[in-house]
Amino acid sequence: MGTIAENMVDTLKASGVSRIYGLAGDSLNGLTDALRGELDWVHVRHEEAAALAASAEAALTGELAVCAASCGPGNLHLINGLFDANRSRVPVLAIASHIPSSEIGSNYFQETHPQELFRECSVYCEMVGSPEQMPRILEIAMRTAIERRGVAVVVIPGDILQKSAESARTVAIRPTSSSVLPSAEGLAEAARLLNDADKVTILAGAGVAGAHSEVLALADALGAPIVHAMRGKEHIEYDNPFDVGMTGLLGFASGYSAMLSCDTLLMLGTDFPYPQFFPENAKVIQVDVRGEQLGRRTPLDLGLVGTVRDTAQVLLPLVERKQDRGHLERSVKHYKKSRKGLDDLATNDRNRAPIHPQYLTRLIDELADDDAVFLPDVGSPVVWASRYLTMNGRRRLIGSFSHGTMANAVSQGIGAQASHPSRQVIALAGDGGLTMMLGELLTLVQNQLPVKVVVFNNSSLNFVELEMKAAGLVNSGTELVNPNFADMARAMGLHGVRVERPDDLPSALADAFAHDGPALIDVVTARQELSIPPAITAEQAKGFTLYAIRTVLSGRGEELIDLANTNVLRRIFD
Repeated sequence: MGTIAENMVDTLKASGVSRIYGLAGDSLNGLTDALRGELDWVHVRHEEAAALAASAEAALTGELAVCAASCGPGNLHLINGLFDANRSRVPVLAIASHIPSSEIGSNYFQETHPQELFRECSVYCEMVGSPEQMPRILEIAMRTAIERRGVAVVVIPGDILQKSAESARTVAIRPTSSSVLPSAEGLAEAARLLNDADKVTILAGAGVAGAHSEVLALADALGAPIVHAMRGKEHIEYDNPFDVGMTGLLGFASGYSAMLSCDTLLMLGTDFPYPQFFPENAKVIQVDVRGEQLGRRTPLDLGLVGTVRDTAQVLLPLVERKQDRGHLERSVKHYKKSRKGLDDLATNDRNRAPIHPQYLTRLIDELADDDAVFLPDVGSPVVWASRYLTMNGRRRLIGSFSHGTMANAVSQGIGAQASHPSRQVIALAGDGGLTMMLGELLTLVQNQLPVKVVVFNNSSLNFVELEMKAAGLVNSGTELVNPNFADMARAMGLHGVRVERPDDLPSALADAFAHDGPALIDVVTARQELSIPPAITAEQAKGFTLYAIRTVLSGRGEELIDLANTNVLRRIFD
């Protein structure tokens, strides 16, 4: 009949799972032995990378991805990646092995209580206390992860993994699909509010995935500019004449303006978290498939529970086509001006060092494949990715956009490349993020994963420094003393090259992208580049003034000269 572990592997395999990300340990031996020859074991150097890799695979495929770790410290390391997956609403199963069942509660070596620790970052978390609970617990966990789009954790003692299975049944757990529509009364009220409005703006989030044509048709009828949140970028930005860019801390002026100037805001599938960027006096309609999200970020005039694609289809015939296109035309004109201003910054700048990150990101965008997967680290790489990477409906943009953890790029690149071996995967790594999980470069080599790692090497926790400047604080505790990352990469077995001058950058990137294997490009970028948000508050302006005064008084006035040289001369405040 086989062991519990063997039955688990059979169920995973029947459900379409091809691999498990993890790090071996004694309490996990029953599982790692059972999957030999059945599923791929993607061996990482840190369990956090296993969970982040699974999160990226699930985000790309929409299907269940699996990670596993041994008892105590082993599965504790999963927690950051599991938070990322759960907050990104992607289906991940975590198998957390446990100490021997007879020792639970005795303060045994490496004892923790995983079923309590993982409860906050999961939609299902249960411990298997006896063989009779399996495979039902596994089936429930998998189904819950898939249907609720989140993390399910199965905690199982190592001794139970190796016991004989009470049942040999193997059930294939596969995703289902559903259409969810608001009530007829709710749709009629939405149409009334939209028809009475003079200036409608649409805010689109990750929930518009698969609804590109439906949202554009609605925007056309309403004469509405479309602003996107970060996670909506890959789904709505491309082939979109109504696109006016992104709003929020990473966005730029045109997106913010289109939100601020509307009298009715239509939120579609977005959990945009920053209340200060919502209009104060507009009517607000929100459509989300999760009713508990309605009104969470800003007060609503109407909340509708529904999938965006289906709701937009049914709502379209109910709205009257706007004859006055002034709001749309002004917003698009503003966007074109903002876009040109951003593009003007993405230049070689006469071969001056250090290299501007805007230019680096623009080159990455131009040289990348039409179906490339981009993975920016949290921090300044996300800013430049949001502004300079071009989506086209085939490219993907995956990151820790909801949880916001450092060191996600290379780890998520493992999952993206393992699940899509023939696709180009590009990690836009911050120097802080790269060094936090540096061992995962060895994972790329060991598993022969040809991820291209572009390092934005500014010798600092760059985005943290910007936050300090905005608060009027002198930068402290943010400097990074970095090695030559290219030399280090070559010692690990990667293709490695360091670039310090803009003229050398195009060929270095092209060579690395063409390399048949993992590659790292260490690009020395400008530390003092300012990524200004679309709206500067009075407090932030005051903060920059305080920063300038305090920097001079602390004897670090050369920073201000460097800051001016990097930004003011390039008209970033234009």
